[in-house]
Amino acid sequence: MVESDGNGAGQAPGEAAASIRAILQTQYLRYLIITSWALGLFSILNPLVALLWFVATVGAGTLRGLVEKRISDRVGTGWGLMFPAVATATSAVWALAPVLAWFSDASFGRPMAMMFLVSGYVLVFSQLRASPRQALVISSPYGLVATLIAASLWGTADFLPFLSALPFAAAGLFVLVTMTMLREERIRTFQAHQAHLIEELEAARDKANAASEAKSNFLGVISHELRTPMNGVLGAAQLLGSTRLESTQRDYLSIIRNSGDNLLSLLNDILDMTKIEAGKMSFDMVDISVDDLHRRIVGPFQAQAEAKGLDFEARIEGEAPTVVRGDPLRICQVIHNLLSNAVKFTDQGLVTYVVRCTRVAERRARFEFIVTDSGAGIDPADLQRLFQPFTQVDASSTRRFGGTGLGLTISRRLANMMGGEIAVSSVPGKGSTFTVTVEADVVQWAPVQQAEAIVAEVADGRSLNVLVVEDHPVNRMILEAWMSSSGHVSVAAENGQIAVDLAVDQPFDLIVMDVNMPVMDGLSATRAIRSGGGANAETPVVVLSASARVEDHEAGLAAGADAYLNKPIDFADLARVMNAVGQGRAGIRAIFDAGRPVQSAHAA
Repeated sequence: MVESDGNGAGQAPGEAAASIRAILQTQYLRYLIITSWALGLFSILNPLVALLWFVATVGAGTLRGLVEKRISDRVGTGWGLMFPAVATATSAVWALAPVLAWFSDASFGRPMAMMFLVSGYVLVFSQLRASPRQALVISSPYGLVATLIAASLWGTADFLPFLSALPFAAAGLFVLVTMTMLREERIRTFQAHQAHLIEELEAARDKANAASEAKSNFLGVISHELRTPMNGVLGAAQLLGSTRLESTQRDYLSIIRNSGDNLLSLLNDILDMTKIEAGKMSFDMVDISVDDLHRRIVGPFQAQAEAKGLDFEARIEGEAPTVVRGDPLRICQVIHNLLSNAVKFTDQGLVTYVVRCTRVAERRARFEFIVTDSGAGIDPADLQRLFQPFTQVDASSTRRFGGTGLGLTISRRLANMMGGEIAVSSVPGKGSTFTVTVEADVVQWAPVQQAEAIVAEVADGRSLNVLVVEDHPVNRMILEAWMSSSGHVSVAAENGQIAVDLAVDQPFDLIVMDVNMPVMDGLSATRAIRSGGGANAETPVVVLSASARVEDHEAGLAAGADAYLNKPIDFADLARVMNAVGQGRAGIRAIFDAGRPVQSAHAA
């Protein structure tokens, strides 16, 4: 018999409710025990009497189950007293079984009655182990049966043996309840310890998240401080390269530019890894021409492979769409890393780049970018740690190639964020094959007739009057020097407020505006020039910033700028903007919006 705990003394309402819910989940046990008792009665009683007991007990159990289900969530609000009342009434029906067995004429009736009696006590006390006093109340019908049996034996030789059996049963019940309570106490202690460990783990997780966020914020700030002096280094190197230099000086200049580019690439890798770990990596989904993307990817590495004496093959296979939707910068970043490694780690032989296209739906295509080289290959034991951050397959002090080991890690995580994967297979001594698999929405399958390109240049080659707004003296000097070397006239301003004052009366053909400056920042100055109604209210404005985030680009354009360039400045991009000045703001915005060609290659 499965009895309810109720809301007994020393038991919290929550514990009682939990007990009731546990009983409700195991009601089938109740009917199993009733059936087993009924089989015992059928063996010693008239079948009709045994059947009546079975029907009555099943009915009482069903009624009790309905009551328990109805009030299981109301324990502790006055309803808890109904549990012991219902359970005691049910026990009274069950207690009829030992009475019927004891007073039957069957030879095995009295032993069967004793088994029913002891079994009833065991079932009640095992269920009410947390509340012994309530167990005594609910088992009282069995106590009345025991008293009735003792009274029937008064004056007979079986009276004392019957009384002597009671301590055995009581001792068994005591051991059962005690062992169960000790076991549950150990369980509660373990659960409390587990809860304490969970709290400590959550606190450690919160600290780790806070540290990661602080690291991300720190790198976000330091990126501006690092990019600004790097702009001076790389910009000065570009200017120096346009002057007369001796052969030795030009070699030194090449070292400066290569080292600066490598440092910028390293900085970008660290920032990308930080944004990925912080869950802040963003994707700029635009329409991509598959042919244009293929040319952008293949061009630089075909030249590198040929310069190294390697054969380079590139092709597109399968049913390739014309235009798809995706982030070309991130796709190029992943494939560039694989091709760069293939060329770098191959001394002789062939590097192959294959784009395999498959139509998976009417507006969906799968792309497999396969990069194969004939280099040294990778040992199977090293493949497992190939994509771990800051890990090099050759980590010895005499390794031939440098690097942080972040490239493949970033590539795999970017591929995963785009819903794809990177797989690798390699045979030591024969080469490796990396396969990037991603899917993309198809904008157009069939090629369309390309519109004729419109080239916007300064018609008469006249010099431009340019306002350069930059607080850093080195960057300001580089911009002024480049403007002068290109035949343009420049006027410098150290902050946004000076720029606003100059722009009131003196007209300019172009304004080059830094973002982060003292006194007044570049975005505020741009808004003031646009709303001031002065001589430069409609003058094209190009915003410069060390931040490479898409949201910062959008903020610059929202402030009234017409183009957004990242630092370090690529003078080719700035020249492209200046060539469109003749068409006004609309001309600059047109070339900026059409694929954003003036945006720096490091934009996020």
